[in-house]
Amino acid sequence: MRANCWIAPNRVAVEDVPDPQILNPRDAIVRVTSSAICGSDLHLVDGFVPAMRRGDVLGHEFMGEIVELGPGVRDGFRVGDRVVVGFPIACGDCASCQRGLYSLCENSNPNAGIAELALGHSPAGIYGYSHLLGGYAGGQAQYVRVPFADVGALKVDDNLSDEQVLFLSDVLPSGYMAAELCDITPGDTVAVWGAGPVGQFAAVSAFLLGAERVIVIDRYPYRLRMAGEKAGAETINYEETDVLDALRETTAGRGPDACIDAVGMESHHASAALYAYDRVKQAARLETDRPHALREAILSCRNGGTIAAIGDYGGFIDKFPMGSFMNRSLTLRSGQAHVQRYMRPLLDRIRRGQIDPSFIITHTMRLDDAAEGYDIFKNKQDECMKVVLKP
Repeated sequence: MRANCWIAPNRVAVEDVPDPQILNPRDAIVRVTSSAICGSDLHLVDGFVPAMRRGDVLGHEFMGEIVELGPGVRDGFRVGDRVVVGFPIACGDCASCQRGLYSLCENSNPNAGIAELALGHSPAGIYGYSHLLGGYAGGQAQYVRVPFADVGALKVDDNLSDEQVLFLSDVLPSGYMAAELCDITPGDTVAVWGAGPVGQFAAVSAFLLGAERVIVIDRYPYRLRMAGEKAGAETINYEETDVLDALRETTAGRGPDACIDAVGMESHHASAALYAYDRVKQAARLETDRPHALREAILSCRNGGTIAAIGDYGGFIDKFPMGSFMNRSLTLRSGQAHVQRYMRPLLDRIRRGQIDPSFIITHTMRLDDAAEGYDIFKNKQDECMKVVLKP
């Protein structure tokens, strides 16, 4: 089969790879009909996530049709079912899964020892996301093996297009979970750093959960325009406006009730000097992640407020404003999205017309053109927000 493979930092290529096979009784083989390039895939391509090997198949946002089932798959799945697959691989039976913490599954990362060295404890395995998180082949391919298919796959309606349901695999639940972590009450103001797909869905979700105002911060006019037109958010271009001053002014000096970091480890800063500081430290491996957005969210949030960090972080950061965090009684909540917890409720919202996630798609390309898609997406060419690949 054909699959998009990691070759080396800043290089991917579509190659011929072996077809996936059933390895365990609860496996399924899915013929992929749509997959997407995620912002967190860029962390792999940029070389910021360790334990990648040449030939690793990328992609954790995908859906398709079941073509083969292991004998132990439960919950009435059948060959021919149309499914979307959540990116964390979860068994459904361990202590974490029983608590709904699916991205912390205790049984799905066969390389847990490597993750423990880097993170203290291991999270779940993830499709196409390095051998640190299991070494599983991803979904930017013609076919993919889905372990624990009865937990990770969700049957979807034939009358809904791939584009409407594909993002149940990751970015829609991630944005929704970010908003949920904020414990929003009616009348709250929520600020979102990052107007990429997760930031867009965090803004939409904040309104769904009762926020009165949502303010999205970014530097790309087309992304800010989408946040205003599709999510109904107010916007700040941080290259034109001092964010802390603007948020104080628009909230009568208090700051937002909650702040969402939807950027993560490769954030940018308007100040060339401050941006260079973290770039140099990162290049020298004195820190692994650039936390500009997280720092700013902490300093901006009102006293007693909540920060939700949903953007990917992989290691260590510098200059964390702990004094501000502690003295002002802030709460920080975070995590990889527990996607399986949200897939069905969000599918119901899609069915009811409360949200149509397809608005973020700007480019649809053939799988064989994945390298070009990565280049367009990474470099924000042609006002690219989201690339969907069709095998």
